[in-house]
Amino acid sequence: MDSKNPGSDPASVDIDAWDELRSDETPVADAEPHAAAVPDTLAGLDSLTDEDFAHDGQAINFYRQNGCRTVMHAFTLANIMHTSFRVQEASRFYRVAFDMHSKSPGEYPLAQSLLQARLLCLLKSGSDLPAHEVAELRALCIPHANFIESVYKAWREGDATGAMRLTSNAFEEFHTGEEIDSLYLGFALQANFPFTKGSADHRVIPNKLFLYWDKNPPEEIQRNFEFHRQISGLEVKIFDKPEAEQWLYDVYGVEARSLFLGARHPAEAADILRVHVIQALGGWWLDADIRIRDQQAVQFMLDRHEQNVLFLTHNNVVHNDFFGAVAQSPLLNEALLNIYRNCYLHPGLFIAYKTGPGVFNRALNRLIHRDVSGLAPLAPTSVHDHHMFSHLIEEFDTPYKHHTPHWQAV
Repeated sequence: MDSKNPGSDPASVDIDAWDELRSDETPVADAEPHAAAVPDTLAGLDSLTDEDFAHDGQAINFYRQNGCRTVMHAFTLANIMHTSFRVQEASRFYRVAFDMHSKSPGEYPLAQSLLQARLLCLLKSGSDLPAHEVAELRALCIPHANFIESVYKAWREGDATGAMRLTSNAFEEFHTGEEIDSLYLGFALQANFPFTKGSADHRVIPNKLFLYWDKNPPEEIQRNFEFHRQISGLEVKIFDKPEAEQWLYDVYGVEARSLFLGARHPAEAADILRVHVIQALGGWWLDADIRIRDQQAVQFMLDRHEQNVLFLTHNNVVHNDFFGAVAQSPLLNEALLNIYRNCYLHPGLFIAYKTGPGVFNRALNRLIHRDVSGLAPLAPTSVHDHHMFSHLIEEFDTPYKHHTPHWQAV
């Protein structure tokens, strides 16, 4: 969805797919196309069959209750099937929504968002990219069309470097964390972008570890805190809400404290705190409900010589539950900019996009783009895959999650 949209949900990804980032549940760009070939047209919208929905129960139930009479009906049906990886069928309903759309710039989701999502689903399904629809999209929004042609260039032509240059900074047309952010980062990985190349700045990440729990940590969290306090070689600091509030005011001022206190959920407050803390002090952030696996993992942290150390899910979403950076990192400068912009302009945005992993993906992409464009080199940054994350980090049983409202529910 276009960044000027006052709403909170993206056009191409259902928020249910973000439930657990560490479980790698988000829709992926390389999802297998649905096996059955389906025609790229729909019969009368009042007489659709189960086959039109690839027998997706959620989509069928929605259709039976609501029909497909409005843009939002078709948009919702498309999102349901997109999230379920029924991308061919999803593409058809995005097109239905686009055809119903007034094409007014005041109607959300925007027309270009619907057509972009339709064409992206076609590419995911292995279908051809209709030139006339790309032209339609280009007439509505050039960056959206460039993005779709970039995906084609990377996936079908194998030219990831060309895809990066063609995309340029088209991701700025979207909310932070939307699928374009993970796809652009995927282009960079495919192109073997030199993330760790040299720099005249030889700072390294301090051997400090920061965690946060707002108040009254349950027994399993207390045990986890004690586990990390015993680690040799790392200075461990654990914030609670009153200390975090005061620290933010002392170091960043009233605006930072206000954003923190105005968070809709403790997870959003933790998101806001973590970027401010590491940006000011440098070091490593670890969420309170995960654990550094062993001494080898600690040694990995102590041996880093890069200015930023990031980890990805299997589909190129940047983890914000565990990362490291030097103080005054340009990467975290960009992440902070994203957080403030989202909090002021899009307060209802889905938390993962507003303050969570989405702000890290956008920050990294922004710096990659500037490097590729010759504007400014990216500081040495190591980017590790989901296998390395699992090698270093373990989850443990957290009973509190079973009786505490999930951050996704707000």
